[in-house]
Amino acid sequence: MLTKNTQMNRDQIEMIALEQLVPANHLVRKIEAAIDFSFIYSLVQDMYSSERGRPSIDPVVLIKMAFIQYTFGIRSMRQTITEIETNMAYRWFLGFGFYDKVPHFSTFGKNYERRFKDTDLFEQIFYRILKEASDKKLISSEHVFIDSTHVKASANKHKFEKRVVRKESKAYEARLQDEINKDREDHGKKPFPPDKFDKEENKEIKESTTDPESGYYVKDERTKQFAFSFHAASDQNGFVLGAIVTPGNIHDSVIFEPLLEKVIEKHGKPEAVAADAGYKTPAIAQYLFENDMTPALPYTRPRTKDGYFRKHEYVYDEYYDCYICPQGQVLKYATTTKEGYRQYFSNPLECKNCPLLSQCTQSKEHRKLIQRHVWENYLEEADHLRHTQENKTIYARRKETIERVFADAKEKHGMRWTTLRGLKKLSMQAMLTFAAMNLKKMANWTWKGPEMA
Repeated sequence: MLTKNTQMNRDQIEMIALEQLVPANHLVRKIEAAIDFSFIYSLVQDMYSSERGRPSIDPVVLIKMAFIQYTFGIRSMRQTITEIETNMAYRWFLGFGFYDKVPHFSTFGKNYERRFKDTDLFEQIFYRILKEASDKKLISSEHVFIDSTHVKASANKHKFEKRVVRKESKAYEARLQDEINKDREDHGKKPFPPDKFDKEENKEIKESTTDPESGYYVKDERTKQFAFSFHAASDQNGFVLGAIVTPGNIHDSVIFEPLLEKVIEKHGKPEAVAADAGYKTPAIAQYLFENDMTPALPYTRPRTKDGYFRKHEYVYDEYYDCYICPQGQVLKYATTTKEGYRQYFSNPLECKNCPLLSQCTQSKEHRKLIQRHVWENYLEEADHLRHTQENKTIYARRKETIERVFADAKEKHGMRWTTLRGLKKLSMQAMLTFAAMNLKKMANWTWKGPEMA
């Protein structure tokens, strides 16, 4: 039977407490029960004057406002304030009553510029929440999962200037240089002088005129934009253990060591580290093995042209340090380059009349070249471990851990794109987003719910 509402109770007056309007299992109740936000006072104490100026807005309220924005995926602080004005649960979370005036949306931005901008406040908040989760025995960092995702910058991709800049130095460069010179000496060759390595290498980049600290990112013909890269590490329960923000044109492998060192500093050394193909490099494999961590890396397809022998078809003889081709010819060591590759060449006189020459090389001199990195043996060992059941199980958990972290961050917490500009503000967004996600997970896992009468 069709029923029409004939009563309009908009003007009805009732006596009710704000506490009664917040559902018993609302997320803000769970968060409030999971952590005491008063720790923020000690973190910001030195940022406020105790003698001068007007009374400030409670810094805990400011930070809680930011947590509302990033926990519930609200697109901006302006919109967050609008939501707080009408949402009773948000008012309850901030400690406001029905008629308390909500701060202006610019308040957080002004406090950021005047107080928080050049500090590590948001990183400290992130690690404090992580410590709470660790104290509750929710963190399981025996296996660490590392990946990155691109966040679209607040910048027009058509507004840029071309600039020539120096290539970024890699974390392992000094270690690699020592290894190269040792390898050359072992082969009876002179080590490279320091200036050989220090030769400045430049590259041309597109620099946004809107946000110069973003990086031009090209994924395919359709995806070309200015972006930032959010690099993150998670444990096997999906808690984010650490994060670093870089321009979008920085390769994942460059940030691997600094990010993992942050995780080790805060949580200790993991037993295994899982990462995708972008991290499958000799330097990363060497770093993990030398530091007693097991790499869990995927299979990567050979990049050899169709119709040619693949590298694994040339057998490496470790004892004699040479390669043997499918026809049995020996490719002898020639030199080690400053990039860290040993070069092995075939004898052109033997290759010239080889029936398999067309499947071996396109060289006009009929000479086959094979390059082997000085740390190639670490990569080969990582490939062997890939076939073990333990490594298969660890790598398969990436989709349940770090990949889900990024999926949730983009779909539920507004991390698909940003309205902020500059690395410092994007680092703030990363720390607050991942802190909110960790806090949400901790709150849900530790929530006991209201007691039944």
